[in-house]
Amino acid sequence: MLSGYVIMWNKAIELSSKAHPGPVVHISDNPMDEGKLIIGFESGIVVLWDLKSKKADYRYTYDEAIHSVAWHHEGKQFICSHSDGTLTIWNVRGQGKPIQTITPHGKQPKDGKKPESCKPILKVEYKTTRIGDPFIIFSGGLSYDTVGRRPCLTVMHGKSTAVLEMDYPIVDFLTLCETPYPNDFQEPYAVVVLLEKDLVVIDLAQNGYPIFENPYPLTIHESPVTCCEYFADCPVDLIPALYSVGSRQKRQGYSKKEWPISGGNWGQGIQSYPEIIITGHADGTVKFWDASAIMLQVLYKLKTAKIFDRNRSKEDKGSTEVSDEDPFAIQIMAWCPESRMLCVAGVSANVIIYRFSKLEVTTEVVQLLEVRMQYELNDIESPDGGGEQTSALPTPGASPQTSGPPSHPSTSSNNSDGGNIPCLKVRSTPLKQSPGYQVDLVVQLVWVSGEPPQQITSLALNSSYGLVVFGNSNGLAVVDYIQKTVVLNLGTVELYGSNDPYQRQPRSPRKTRQPSGGLCDINEGSATSEDRCKSPTSAKMSRKLSLPTELKPDLVLLSVCPPRGANPLDHRDNSFSRSRSSSVTSIDKEAREAISSFHFCETFARKGDSALTPCLYVGTSLGTVLVLALTLPPAGEQRQLQPVILSPAGMLVRLKGSILRMAFIDSTGSQLPSAYEPWYEPNVTADGEEREKVRKRRPVSVSPSTSQDLNESQYAVVCSEKQAKVIALPSQTCIYKHSITETSFILRADVVQMNQGMCVACFCANGHIMTLSVPGLRPLMDVNYLPLTDMRIARTFCFTNLGQAMYLCSPTEIQRITYSQDTCENLQEMLGELFTPVETPEAPNRGFFKGLFGGGAQSLDREELFGEVAAGRASRSLAQHIPGPGGIEGMKGAASGVVGDLARARIALDERGQKLGELEERTAAMMASADSFSKHAHEMMLKCKDKKWYQF
Repeated sequence: MLSGYVIMWNKAIELSSKAHPGPVVHISDNPMDEGKLIIGFESGIVVLWDLKSKKADYRYTYDEAIHSVAWHHEGKQFICSHSDGTLTIWNVRGQGKPIQTITPHGKQPKDGKKPESCKPILKVEYKTTRIGDPFIIFSGGLSYDTVGRRPCLTVMHGKSTAVLEMDYPIVDFLTLCETPYPNDFQEPYAVVVLLEKDLVVIDLAQNGYPIFENPYPLTIHESPVTCCEYFADCPVDLIPALYSVGSRQKRQGYSKKEWPISGGNWGQGIQSYPEIIITGHADGTVKFWDASAIMLQVLYKLKTAKIFDRNRSKEDKGSTEVSDEDPFAIQIMAWCPESRMLCVAGVSANVIIYRFSKLEVTTEVVQLLEVRMQYELNDIESPDGGGEQTSALPTPGASPQTSGPPSHPSTSSNNSDGGNIPCLKVRSTPLKQSPGYQVDLVVQLVWVSGEPPQQITSLALNSSYGLVVFGNSNGLAVVDYIQKTVVLNLGTVELYGSNDPYQRQPRSPRKTRQPSGGLCDINEGSATSEDRCKSPTSAKMSRKLSLPTELKPDLVLLSVCPPRGANPLDHRDNSFSRSRSSSVTSIDKEAREAISSFHFCETFARKGDSALTPCLYVGTSLGTVLVLALTLPPAGEQRQLQPVILSPAGMLVRLKGSILRMAFIDSTGSQLPSAYEPWYEPNVTADGEEREKVRKRRPVSVSPSTSQDLNESQYAVVCSEKQAKVIALPSQTCIYKHSITETSFILRADVVQMNQGMCVACFCANGHIMTLSVPGLRPLMDVNYLPLTDMRIARTFCFTNLGQAMYLCSPTEIQRITYSQDTCENLQEMLGELFTPVETPEAPNRGFFKGLFGGGAQSLDREELFGEVAAGRASRSLAQHIPGPGGIEGMKGAASGVVGDLARARIALDERGQKLGELEERTAAMMASADSFSKHAHEMMLKCKDKKWYQF
């Protein structure tokens, strides 16, 4: 209820100032007398207002603007902070000048003049102790000559002044004290400081004022998040392993005490499976978070930028064009939880492969591969037809275009046309790698013919095969990280061979297209040892990269995370509803076809196969799924020596729109996971054969005998921006097809495991979240969740198993959502309680003499003073009451229909119970008052019953 009690500024200041005193910057009551209110005006006027008599008792005037006021606990003094960096201490009954003026950070002149002005002190707190000097704590107030100094909190205790630097600007701070009563000795023990990007708690009881170790993460946006991945139902040993290595990264010098803020209770959720969120950041860091149940706890932080040289030479300046201000930004991440292998692709066209180790190691030379990926359909010869031409065809015995693993790029020996320059230079000094993720191999795309490499649009790894594959708008490259070699490096057109459905024409009519390398034989058929795909070694690619502007939006995969600052959706007229047809006419028959997704699996490579083969499925931006069959060397020592062979197996299927996700299921509808190798300690030498014994691959089923059984043994689920298809293998016939959207397009699609089976989960650009059954592709859910208003949502949205999904709803917040009924029904139990009841500490003892002479705290009946009877009704134009949605309970209940109804009923019951409780309290108070009145009346009757009327 808004009270009618109003204090007019002109009545408060009266004749102390003729001008308006400015905004009210502070209001607080005297800790010893609730009837005395102190009001601070910005201009420097402070008024002590008597609430009962409705007039000002004292006025205090200072010639500098006031920012904050704090009381001494006895209520006889208060302290003000001012805009010139001074602190003034005043006696309540002395309204002339302050009894003390301090400029904590101002230089004191020798001639006794006023100290120089400092920056404003934005807030001050005045806390007392039973033994020793009081604490004066304030923010700001630094000297103006401290240019570039970080924001500071100052603690003054006796003769000592400690200046505590903060990493971010201070928003507010609060002193934690032993007592909740303001009229007692405060005994401060900690200061909670809210920064723009963090929360810091300082220990006041320990020398040096160390900070408490914060158990809660507030640094999700320490560097802007550029991409993220979400994994549910991870191996149970992952979180302890990551926490073990992450705990060693923590800074030293924390307070020895426990975190002092202990309110609230954790929710008792039924979810017991571990969940991990991985975030990639603009500064090149990768963070692992424990997201189990409703928790978000940082586990481990990986800095990928430390393997690169930050001091780039003048010759390398041209490489800054490929990325604006964050050359180390993470663009895509691929992670194998079982083997703990991690692969990240950066915005500067680099791929880094990491192994997990519990041991520290010093790497003398970082293993490096340089890859040239530049495929163009122009003619190879120069325009005038003269000069010696370099063949782009592979030569017999040629190895893929890479530099050897130990070497580093040398800018001094670059070609005159600007080739072979990487965007970042790998450091040449020894690298000390702490326990955790340690770099195993760096792959860099280099400049070709003065053109920067195209950014990587898709990435995948398989720990069982020892392969990493990445692609961009030029083509794809397969890297064997065990042998540290490039197995395959070719353009997208070469994947089709002679079966290219788009019949691309060379851009120049003078010359016919020459193959740009990569394949010796691209027709279907059995692969021989000569069929191994190679790319040119010494061929100088002089073809210029030219691409029509209108085609650029089709070159970016929307289901992966673009770099910070790169908005692939900005070309869509901000409507996000342009049709993305993959017809030949719409691309003018010569669009550059980007690689949009990969999937490793053991399946039937070709139509009619009877044996399972390790395969790599490749999805393109034009909706084509292509198959590459893998021939892996035997395990053990042979795996280190013999090459991995990839042979094209043709095209599986074509869909509308860019391919987003591929998965495989068996005849029972269960997902077929990719083969993986269990984690082992890489820094301990072990026999290769023993290591191979623990290698775990998905069991290969016995090949069926009849063709009917063959057709039902496996199914490929493929989802694009527009539609989904289920393909029976090995017959390669489409058995189910569903058009997901016609007017919009899918941003993210995942084939996820639910409690009842598999489903395809899709997030559409028009804001709809949809799920389809597998394999029937029946629509199960279609919810208009939220419109795509920010590129951040498109960049970070991801689904995971068991009905979980997440995205960044703002630069500082992760929003987790669920589309599982089981989770919705248990949401109330999962959520914690913010407030828990505690026993109120005993109030300070007034003492005999204070009680006798009235020196203790004075209480005030504020309901009577501010009520409608005494203060009148408030003006309707002064404020308007806007009812909320039912508080946090209402927000919880909005999760789903049934749960929402239950929550609303629960809120209504709570409100009814609260009103009944208030009524019961009022009834009890009335009964107590009636009982007291009855007792007083009875005493009066006994006192007066024997007296005559004239004795009164």
